[in-house]
Amino acid sequence: MDARRRTLLAAGAAGAAALVSGCGDEDGGGGTTGEQPTSGAPSGSPAGAELAKTADIPVDGGRVFVDEKVVVTQPEAGEFKAFSALCTHQKCLVRTIAAGTIDCPCHGSKFRITDGSVAEGPATTPLPAKQIAVSGDTIRLV
Repeated sequence: MDARRRTLLAAGAAGAAALVSGCGDEDGGGGTTGEQPTSGAPSGSPAGAELAKTADIPVDGGRVFVDEKVVVTQPEAGEFKAFSALCTHQKCLVRTIAAGTIDCPCHGSKFRITDGSVAEGPATTPLPAKQIAVSGDTIRLV
C-alpha cells in the first residue's frame, strides 16, 4: 500500500474514533434552554442532600445537574419530575430543555419533560425516573 493511501486511511480511522468517543462524553453536557450545565449539590452528594430550590426550575422547563447526572423538570407549576440525564441511546449527557423536551446533543433524541418518554429518536427507551423529594422550597435527590 502506498504512503498516501496509508495516511488517508489512518486519518479516516482517527476521525471515526473521535466521533465515537464523543458519543460517550458525560462531561460536555449543557444546562437548560441554552444555559451551561449546573451542579446543585457537591459531586457525589449523599442521598437527601439539597439539589436545588424550586425557584431554580422553570415552569414548562427544567435544569440539568451534571455531577448528579439528573435532570429535574417542572411540567406544570408546582409539579416536579426527575430523570436520569444520560440519554438512553448512547449515554450522552442531555444538554437542554426546550419546547417541552429534554434534548440530547449527540444524535438529536428528545424526551418529554412530563414523563421522560421518547418524543423523537434515535433513542427508543424513555429516560429512567429518579426519586426526588420536595419540601417547602427545597428539592432533594432521594
